[in-house]
Amino acid sequence: MSERRSRSFATRIIEWQRTHGRHALPWQNTRDPYRVWLSEIMLQQTQVATVLDYYERFLQRFPDVASLAAAALDDVFALWSGLGYYSRARNLHRCAQAVVAEYGGCFPTSSQQLAQLPGIGRSTAAAIAAFCFGERVAILDGNVKRVLTRALGFDGDLAVAAQERQLWAQATALLPQRGVEVYTQGLMDLGATLCLARAPRCAVCPVRADCVAARDGTQQDYPVKSRRLQRGRREHLWLWLCWRGQVWLTQRPDTGVWAGLWSLPEFESAAAFDSACGDWPGAGESLPSFTHVLTHLDWTLHPLRWTLPTRLSAAQREAITDTLPAGRWFALDDALAAGLPAPLRKLLSG
Repeated sequence: MSERRSRSFATRIIEWQRTHGRHALPWQNTRDPYRVWLSEIMLQQTQVATVLDYYERFLQRFPDVASLAAAALDDVFALWSGLGYYSRARNLHRCAQAVVAEYGGCFPTSSQQLAQLPGIGRSTAAAIAAFCFGERVAILDGNVKRVLTRALGFDGDLAVAAQERQLWAQATALLPQRGVEVYTQGLMDLGATLCLARAPRCAVCPVRADCVAARDGTQQDYPVKSRRLQRGRREHLWLWLCWRGQVWLTQRPDTGVWAGLWSLPEFESAAAFDSACGDWPGAGESLPSFTHVLTHLDWTLHPLRWTLPTRLSAAQREAITDTLPAGRWFALDDALAAGLPAPLRKLLSG
């Protein structure tokens, strides 16, 4: 795209955003990096409509970076439960602690410094720096990649690092000399409301005249990314062990699905459970199975609620829980206040 057309592209994005873009989202109209950062992390691979309630609740509980840094990780997980991609919550907590410890509770002002903090990648750092500090720097989140690759006809494979670097260079070349905050928001809004992955609304797009994909009718060809995530399948029996209204929960490892959350013990199959625990006192009840759909995985779970007798000695209880992954008993209300995966919260609330 020529320099003159690049200026025209940026100008039309800015004008469109001022007239037709989004202006009432709770993280807009602020230069508070804490609020912008929080919204950027929550919005990664998550729809705005889903984030809105979480964002407000999170701010009520943690109004600033110092309160978040001082919180227990379990409390952060509890408020994050249902948003998914739980490594974001862990990194959010680590980042808050780093800002307090290394920068005295004030976010650094450059995208380069911001990108060194836990959980803040190049695009998120650029968004914070642009919105809060006016730095003239490009962002390249999923929506913006779609807008720019279509507009430019950029057919480089973004699974290849060199091609992604080339797109970064072109995104930087398109930046306006002034108004980077509005331009950045405009690109985001365009990708979220018009330049959709399916059925893009090209007829009302402000940059349609310069868009290679709209001209050629090839919108679905962009962005190009050859390596697609292969979906997996998993199946487990999920043990809901009850005693006197309490439930036995185990904390998941720090990596992998539902990292760090409290969950139910898993068995490979009903036969595996019977082999390990078939002589337990009490009674079991099979609950309806369901499949939990994750980004890369379809996980079928078969809940089994096993209720131990009320009159059970401490030694008997300990002998039973010793056969399970390490954990502890939770009163139901306490369990629901902890960091739980969304399907477990729904099961326990049922």
